[in-house]
Amino acid sequence: MQKQIGLGVIFVCVIGGFMMAGGRPIALWQPAELIIIIGAAVGSMFLGNSKEVMHEMWRQMKLCFKSNKDEKEIYRELLTLMHQLLEETRNKGMKALDEHVENPQQSSVFLMYPQVSEDPQLLGFIIDNLRLLGMGKITPHELDTILEQEIMAIEEDMLKPAHALHKTGEACPGFGILAAVMGIIITMQQLDGPLSNIGVHVAAALVGTFIGIFLCYCLLEPISNAMEEMVKRRIGMLMCIKSILIAQLRGKTPLLSVDSGRKMLEPDVKPSFLELEDWVTNRAM
Repeated sequence: MQKQIGLGVIFVCVIGGFMMAGGRPIALWQPAELIIIIGAAVGSMFLGNSKEVMHEMWRQMKLCFKSNKDEKEIYRELLTLMHQLLEETRNKGMKALDEHVENPQQSSVFLMYPQVSEDPQLLGFIIDNLRLLGMGKITPHELDTILEQEIMAIEEDMLKPAHALHKTGEACPGFGILAAVMGIIITMQQLDGPLSNIGVHVAAALVGTFIGIFLCYCLLEPISNAMEEMVKRRIGMLMCIKSILIAQLRGKTPLLSVDSGRKMLEPDVKPSFLELEDWVTNRAM
């Protein structure tokens, strides 16, 4: 809802201010300018990025505007799941996890946490690294290095859509100038006509510059920032899992291991230690 409000404020203030200064909104409706600028922006994105990046960009943009009222629930499930898995390893050894990591879709443990088990990336990261722990003969330092490199690669890949959108946003003022120059060329062809026609064509050309600047600073740049923030929160979840697994390898108890992961979460979704303790206690009951 916050992002929808932001969009509303942008349009109301920009168009409203224009009208307060005596402008007519219909003057901003220049379909030819829109086609030139938006077409150039979309075409440049398709030209400069892979199909996978474009698909992921569209997915992330939709997620940015999707309300996630149960965001804290997935963190509760994640921390509780990791505690339960570590409890099993402490009581039965690492071999006890084989039935869960080899077939998580039918695991009695993973099925208790649908938001985690239905998230392919999160689920894959957990089971792959639990398998790694099960193989043994790996030190906490080695695991730290391996997971750090894996998370960096995931983050770089997930940030590609935001960076692509950012570059396109930076180019939009240039596309606006392109449309404006083409509008001036058309104006030059009307110099022998009525003065009013020349004014109309110049105004249409200037609208192209306005559209390019508006798209850059009011839409694409803020959306790319929102996508980056969403990716950082996602990476925070992977960092949480990393900290839990390293603490487990160092011999910490399941609760202390999970608490080390809790500390890696963003402040607005990070539970207190007492909340965490209550979650795992209620799950055990």
